Amino acid sequence: MSKKVLILTYYFPPSGGAGVQRWLKFSKYLPESGVEPIVITVDERYASYPQIDETLLSDVPSGLKVYKTRTSEVLSLYKKVTPTGQLPHTGFANEQNPTLKQKISRFIRGNFFLPDPRRGWNRYAYAKACELIEQEGIDTVITTSPPHSTQLIGLKLKRRYPSIRWIADLRDPWSDIYYNKSLYQTALAKACNKRLERQVLETADEIITVSSECLRNFQSKTSKPLPIHLIPNGYDEADFAPVIPSAAPVMPSEARASHNVSVLQISYVGSLAPQYDRQTFNDALDLLPSEIREQIDVKYINGVSHATAINNMYTSDILLLLLPNQAENKGIVTGKLFEYMASGRPVLAICFKDGDAANILSKYEQEGVFAFGESQKIAAYLTKAVESKAANPQQPITVTNSKAAQAYSRRTLTQKVAQIILK
Repeated sequence: MSKKVLILTYYFPPSGGAGVQRWLKFSKYLPESGVEPIVITVDERYASYPQIDETLLSDVPSGLKVYKTRTSEVLSLYKKVTPTGQLPHTGFANEQNPTLKQKISRFIRGNFFLPDPRRGWNRYAYAKACELIEQEGIDTVITTSPPHSTQLIGLKLKRRYPSIRWIADLRDPWSDIYYNKSLYQTALAKACNKRLERQVLETADEIITVSSECLRNFQSKTSKPLPIHLIPNGYDEADFAPVIPSAAPVMPSEARASHNVSVLQISYVGSLAPQYDRQTFNDALDLLPSEIREQIDVKYINGVSHATAINNMYTSDILLLLLPNQAENKGIVTGKLFEYMASGRPVLAICFKDGDAANILSKYEQEGVFAFGESQKIAAYLTKAVESKAANPQQPITVTNSKAAQAYSRRTLTQKVAQIILK
């Protein structure tokens, strides 16, 4: 008989974005390890989703029990003060130059809605969780965040049902997340946020996070030794069937037909927050001789379906990875990194050389890992890539160590999650 586990996640299909992938894929593969996942999420009719990707609905397992609840949030009011009428993306990636109204709204969000404004979902999700725990005889609950307010549901459930095992999955830093500086938080708000973070860390029976630096960051919040596990994000083999495990992937025919073989195609796929360092890359492009620069096409691709995003990875020669230039966020490892690796394309990463992203890529035989400000070295790297492309324009540039990427397959990672659940 399978062990039932209750998963509370705000982001779930048809929500789009990277945050959906983690527990969508874990839910897909957990039954292989004798675990029956049951999901509580928000009803999309009431949710505050920055992105919608209905193509992800086809990836929800047919037998998965998914319970959707109402929510009561103020984020819908935010649309009224934005020029675009959109909700802010992660890190305010869609707000490069905030207006005065947006700045005021950020201040309100950062000081009066802690840890985040999606906390309005909690009372609905908590009520449904209590109902299912008692009806289904569930003794293990998983909360995943962001939004970190979801962790407060687990905290409340643990206090009501002391005997349940509560596993808190934290995909990003909490009080030290890079975009908190854009929320104009007062000292009082910062202290309150840190207190909530510490309560969750010290109460959860098990903690999962996504990078070594995140693990160190969370452990630093308390003197209590934490039962914390490192399970990174990854990629689903089913999404990359034409690529894995071949060391020289074959580009799908539909992607090959649209591939421009005359230039070096560099793509950044996903949201790009203002805090991400684009300047180093732009400076590198400016250093190139005109005859080299003309052979490079750079695309920033966002707001597309997951399937389209993967197709854009296939049609690129180099995939650009940009991360925030903030030392306290060396543990930021975006989900796109692992899908970049699975595509078989070289990654041009601009990040901390001693950060988690650089450490992962170093195992992948990648040459394109650069520190912030290393524009001269990046220019030399791009020149070499253009020359390589010119020598063989019909063949996409590939990397050789696909075995390193296989360690981050969702199926492999789910087995590690199952071990914690069945512990």
